[in-house]
Amino acid sequence: MTPDAQKMLLLLMVALGVVAGMNEGWSLQDSIYFAFVSGLTIGYGDLAPKTLLGRTLAIMIGVCGVLFTALLAGVAVKAIGAAADEGKMPP
Repeated sequence: MTPDAQKMLLLLMVALGVVAGMNEGWSLQDSIYFAFVSGLTIGYGDLAPKTLLGRTLAIMIGVCGVLFTALLAGVAVKAIGAAADEGKMPP
Protein backbone atom coordinates (compact mmCIF):
# COMPACT_ATOMS: atom_id res chain seq x y z
CA MET A 1 0.00 0.00 0.00
CA THR A 2 1.29 3.44 -0.83
CA PRO A 3 1.42 6.39 1.56
CA ASP A 4 -1.58 7.80 -0.30
CA ALA A 5 -3.56 4.69 0.54
CA GLN A 6 -2.56 5.05 4.18
CA LYS A 7 -3.80 8.63 4.19
CA MET A 8 -7.05 7.58 2.54
CA LEU A 9 -7.60 4.91 5.19
CA LEU A 10 -7.08 7.47 7.96
CA LEU A 11 -9.38 9.94 6.23
CA LEU A 12 -12.02 7.23 5.87
CA MET A 13 -11.79 6.50 9.60
CA VAL A 14 -12.20 10.18 10.46
CA ALA A 15 -15.06 10.63 7.98
CA LEU A 16 -16.90 7.61 9.36
CA GLY A 17 -16.35 8.94 12.87
CA VAL A 18 -17.74 12.36 11.95
CA VAL A 19 -20.81 10.82 10.32
CA ALA A 20 -21.36 8.57 13.33
CA GLY A 21 -20.88 11.54 15.67
CA MET A 22 -23.32 13.72 13.74
CA ASN A 23 -25.84 10.89 13.91
CA GLU A 24 -25.31 10.57 17.67
CA GLY A 25 -25.31 14.32 18.35
CA TRP A 26 -21.65 14.51 19.44
CA SER A 27 -19.29 17.44 18.87
CA LEU A 28 -16.70 17.30 16.09
CA GLN A 29 -13.92 16.77 18.63
CA ASP A 30 -15.78 13.91 20.29
CA SER A 31 -16.50 12.36 16.89
CA ILE A 32 -12.84 12.37 15.84
CA TYR A 33 -11.79 11.15 19.28
CA PHE A 34 -14.32 8.30 18.98
CA ALA A 35 -12.98 7.38 15.53
CA PHE A 36 -9.41 7.00 16.77
CA VAL A 37 -10.28 5.30 20.06
CA SER A 38 -12.45 2.82 18.16
CA GLY A 39 -10.05 2.48 15.23
CA LEU A 40 -7.16 1.65 17.52
CA THR A 41 -9.48 -0.86 19.25
CA ILE A 42 -8.90 0.80 22.62
CA GLY A 43 -12.59 1.42 23.30
CA TYR A 44 -12.67 3.35 26.57
CA GLY A 45 -16.47 3.31 26.56
CA ASP A 46 -16.93 6.98 27.37
CA LEU A 47 -18.61 7.47 23.99
CA ALA A 48 -20.82 4.67 22.72
CA PRO A 49 -23.18 4.87 19.74
CA LYS A 50 -26.78 4.09 20.51
CA THR A 51 -28.31 4.09 17.02
CA LEU A 52 -28.08 1.28 14.50
CA LEU A 53 -26.28 3.53 12.02
CA GLY A 54 -23.79 4.66 14.66
CA ARG A 55 -23.06 1.10 15.70
CA THR A 56 -22.64 0.00 12.09
CA LEU A 57 -20.21 2.84 11.43
CA ALA A 58 -18.32 1.94 14.62
CA ILE A 59 -17.79 -1.57 13.27
CA MET A 60 -16.51 -0.13 9.99
CA ILE A 61 -14.16 2.20 11.90
CA GLY A 62 -12.83 -0.80 13.84
CA VAL A 63 -12.15 -2.73 10.64
CA CYS A 64 -10.34 0.27 9.14
CA GLY A 65 -8.29 0.57 12.31
CA VAL A 66 -7.24 -3.06 12.25
CA LEU A 67 -6.26 -2.72 8.58
CA PHE A 68 -4.27 0.42 9.34
CA THR A 69 -2.46 -1.25 12.25
CA ALA A 70 -1.60 -4.26 10.06
CA LEU A 71 -0.37 -1.93 7.34
CA LEU A 72 1.85 -0.07 9.80
CA ALA A 73 3.30 -3.35 11.08
CA GLY A 74 3.97 -4.51 7.52
CA VAL A 75 5.77 -1.29 6.63
CA ALA A 76 7.88 -1.54 9.78
CA VAL A 77 8.87 -5.15 9.07
CA LYS A 78 9.75 -4.28 5.47
CA ALA A 79 11.89 -1.33 6.61
CA ILE A 80 13.72 -3.48 9.14
CA GLY A 81 14.30 -6.15 6.49
CA ALA A 82 15.63 -3.59 4.02
CA ALA A 83 17.97 -2.13 6.64
CA ALA A 84 19.23 -5.63 7.52
CA ASP A 85 19.86 -6.39 3.84
CA GLU A 86 21.92 -3.22 3.50
CA GLY A 87 24.02 -4.14 6.51
CA LYS A 88 22.78 -1.25 8.65
CA MET A 89 21.46 -3.55 11.35
CA PRO A 90 23.68 -5.28 13.91
CA PRO A 91 23.70 -9.10 13.61
